[in-house]
Amino acid sequence: MSKKTNPINELAPAELTAKLTENREKLLQLRLRKQTGQVEKTHELRSLRKDIARLETARNAKSKKAAA
Repeated sequence: MSKKTNPINELAPAELTAKLTENREKLLQLRLRKQTGQVEKTHELRSLRKDIARLETARNAKSKKAAA
């Protein structure tokens, strides 16, 4: 069995930070649109939050690995 590689784990720390910033901005825009009732796909909020958590986890793991 081969182990699947996660594309997030292959990103450089600078790319992770850029993706985090981009996803947080998208989440903010979605939250604002949700308040005004303009969001039809509310599942996107949850998936963005989960993506942000995955990116944070990968970034923290890389920083701990670099420090060790």
